[in-house]
Amino acid sequence: MSFYEQVRADVLRHGAINNSYLDRFAAGGLNDREFREFAVEFYNFSRFFPRILAAQLVNTEDEAVADELTRVLYSELGDGSVKHRHELLYRNFLRSLGIDIHAAMTTPMRPSTRAYIEGMEHLYSSGNHAMALGASFGLENMAITMWDHLIPGLRRLQGTRYPDMDMTYFVFHRQLESEHERAMEQAVGAVEGANGAAGSLMSESEKGDFRHGMHAVLDYLEGFWMGLEHQPVAAQVRTQPVQGLGSELRG
Repeated sequence: MSFYEQVRADVLRHGAINNSYLDRFAAGGLNDREFREFAVEFYNFSRFFPRILAAQLVNTEDEAVADELTRVLYSELGDGSVKHRHELLYRNFLRSLGIDIHAAMTTPMRPSTRAYIEGMEHLYSSGNHAMALGASFGLENMAITMWDHLIPGLRRLQGTRYPDMDMTYFVFHRQLESEHERAMEQAVGAVEGANGAAGSLMSESEKGDFRHGMHAVLDYLEGFWMGLEHQPVAAQVRTQPVQGLGSELRG
């Protein structure tokens, strides 16, 4: 089994996408208060992710990896169409639920949401290239499973309580994720070498850093879901405070 196959299998087993909250969400089991809380807390990921991704891009030395990151960032910003900017699509989702955008932006984050956003910022902008790549790999490879929990739950809620819900943001992301996964596979392949064979550009130490970044970002994400579930998460990751986000991450 190649290094890529090993770490991808680790992602798919992680509690970030195997947890009680996502199972309950998929079944349409959230009440109105829980659903609106989800909508506002998840918005923080949507609006800060391009900035976090850009921080990784400007700190990436490997040009092949930078190429793949650029493609993902360009996609986040709408592939050249401002109407397809992902954060704007999410605003349309909020509006369809009757949630004011200003209110969503100024609602204090839950501590678990803040930890997730700041944790991503720290990992993605780290000077440790392998750790940053591992974090990016973890998020992109869990995404299809996450959307495949969220979308069925949203459809159930749309059919029962929220007939005007605009699900474009979620459906659009699900359609894009195979491309993002391939981009990360190519990025890892660029530094791992052909199928992880002899001559790999990634040392054993770097592979350890890659795994650390991957598991760290997934632990933060698991904490995000457990915060919405109002349950503690077994493994919490500590991170340094992120400079420059204090005034923007309210709460």
